[in-house]
Amino acid sequence: MVGEAPVLFEKRDGVAWLTLNRPAAYNAINLDARDELWTLLEVIALDPEIGVVIFKGAGDRAFSSGADLGDFGTAPSFAEARRGRRERDIWGRLAFFEKPLIAAVQGYALGAGCELSLYCDFRIASEDARFGLPEVTLGYLPTAGGSQTAPRIMGIGRALDLILTGTPITAQQALDWGLVHQVVPREQLYETAEALARRLVAQPAAALQATKAAVIQGLDVTLAQGLELEASMRLALAARSNVYS
Repeated sequence: MVGEAPVLFEKRDGVAWLTLNRPAAYNAINLDARDELWTLLEVIALDPEIGVVIFKGAGDRAFSSGADLGDFGTAPSFAEARRGRRERDIWGRLAFFEKPLIAAVQGYALGAGCELSLYCDFRIASEDARFGLPEVTLGYLPTAGGSQTAPRIMGIGRALDLILTGTPITAQQALDWGLVHQVVPREQLYETAEALARRLVAQPAAALQATKAAVIQGLDVTLAQGLELEASMRLALAARSNVYS
């Protein structure tokens, strides 16, 4: 772990911890952080010893307050941000990441910070967590996929409420709306996330990844196509493991 890096990486017994490490800026995601996330995700994807990823934020105030507007919003940074987005589509990579992703959210998860959590397969929140997509109040729309991921997770009604009003919601509201899976006291957040990760790591890795892929990819096809996808993945997994069911 390198203290000055915008994202910290730690591997412990099959679990990768990725820590957004800009606490003075409420862990806002700048170009350096996005580049580091891209690189680390590629490393994790290729590492057979890592089965699960947990995202967290450094400090006590935020998981992430979103994109760093000072970095992304002005020329020449805007042009650089656009180029980086094309060449290193971190959000597209997260959308179809092979291994299970867990977001352990404390404090603020706003804008791209909230959207990062939406790309995760599991979201565990501390009681003080606040989730929001405030882009409309600033005159634009979510640009890290929130308009697409939120309805898929929460349903269109709740998603429109969150996105069109721009009003953050509490951890309990997020639980009630289906945005998070569990709410725990702050002091139990990371141990709860790790316990979940341990349950996942204990599963056969190939089956875990194939099942995740079937679910995620099946969202965008018809039921018949989804069943064909499931069947093809089952056969591929059986051939790989010499097991047929």
